[in-house]
Amino acid sequence: MYKKALLNTILFTLFFLAFTYVLSAQSLPKKYTLEDVINIAHVQSPDAFVAKHKYRSNYWEYKSFKASFLPQLNLDATIPSLNRNLSKITLQDGSDIFLRRSLANSNLGLSLSKIVGFTGGQLFVKSDLQRIDNFSDTSKQYMTTPISIGFNQPLFSYNPYKWARKIEPLKYQEAEKQYIEDMESVSISATNVFFDLLLAQINIEVSQINQANNDTLYKIARGRYNLGKIAENELLQLELSLLNSNSQLEQAKIDYEARMFKFKSFLGIRDVDKIEIVPPTNVPGLKIEVQKALAEAKTNRAQMVSFNRQIIEAQSGINQAKAENRFNVNLFAMYGLSQSAYDDISAAYKDPQDMQQLTVGVQVPILNWGVGKGKVKMAQSKMELTKTTVEQSMTEFEQEIFLGVMGFNMQKSQLFIATKADTIGQKRYYVTKQRYLIGKIAITELNIASAEKDLAKQSYVAALRNFWKGFYEIRKLTLFDFVENKPITIDFETLK
Repeated sequence: MYKKALLNTILFTLFFLAFTYVLSAQSLPKKYTLEDVINIAHVQSPDAFVAKHKYRSNYWEYKSFKASFLPQLNLDATIPSLNRNLSKITLQDGSDIFLRRSLANSNLGLSLSKIVGFTGGQLFVKSDLQRIDNFSDTSKQYMTTPISIGFNQPLFSYNPYKWARKIEPLKYQEAEKQYIEDMESVSISATNVFFDLLLAQINIEVSQINQANNDTLYKIARGRYNLGKIAENELLQLELSLLNSNSQLEQAKIDYEARMFKFKSFLGIRDVDKIEIVPPTNVPGLKIEVQKALAEAKTNRAQMVSFNRQIIEAQSGINQAKAENRFNVNLFAMYGLSQSAYDDISAAYKDPQDMQQLTVGVQVPILNWGVGKGKVKMAQSKMELTKTTVEQSMTEFEQEIFLGVMGFNMQKSQLFIATKADTIGQKRYYVTKQRYLIGKIAITELNIASAEKDLAKQSYVAALRNFWKGFYEIRKLTLFDFVENKPITIDFETLK
């Protein structure tokens, strides 16, 4: 009996300890570093989702372009086409009569075609079978084309395939680089929401400390006032400081909840109740050279590919306008075998007869009242405008890199100053508070020290934020990782 009671006691104790551990584990806040937040944002933030599907759209557009140059196999069928009406028939003597006809036409064709991108022509191979059912006399007639080979070639017209081979790969290359830039933009947005919540978290901590300090100071001052050691004005000032600190604490809690909602919404977090932001402590000691950043930006950025693409598109426009303003020749040639038979389909494949077709079409603009010339001038004007725009954009591009690098290189020293100012501000407030408690200074100096302490803490967080935001902005501007000293790359196979 004693052993059974002891066993029950041990089991109950173990269960209670396990239950207590689970509850304590659940009450602990989940900690997030800046790296954690950025990694989560890259996977499940709405901005990352939009960037991913924008890239996929460009990827499938490029795949469709490449597939358009591959052989295309098509099956065409009409099964059947019924026709019952009065039709005009020409007899052997040349006279025409109207006869009532009741027919069914059926057609089945298989074609294999391929675009020849270099010339802009099309090569095809076809096979056709046609059947006519005459319901008037129940007869059947077949016509077959077992094989026909043809080629359709414009000789002097605009070749869109030739230009597409130059432009489409650039558009896809631009899309890849743009996706990397978009992901770096996600990193910048993640940095902003991270430091928004961190500042709100620190403001609560500071407000709680200020509220506790003001409450202690007010209680001490009230005792001094009762002993006649301080004036009523000083007591009222401390009471007002306590009320203000209570109000600031409530406002800090409201701001924190608002920032927390934005934080969770941006990262798509729904199953975490308590969150603690861990400030970054390891700051990379980077000194970026402007020329290095500019060279990497020109190599890696989507904007540089875009400049090249715009020039080629403008050249394509000039070529098209000139081609449409001169004479054009279209050559169509076909050779094949064909045969026909009544009632017996197999007979339609015996002893086929050869057939040839050659067509040369010519189009010569004689009078268009200057429309063609105007299109050429417009295309040339667009080309000059594009060149000017690209040159101006290039200047702005280089200026953006220069200012971004100079601003980032300055952030390290600003962060060092802010860190030291925060430490001094905390120490000064502690010393001022102790001096006030022993009656060496007035309440005014204590209030100034408290305000400067809070301002120094906020300035430190702002400097830390500016450094990391600038760090990811430089990555976006250059698409280069200066910590690892290599271009930023992404495995695009995982996105397709």
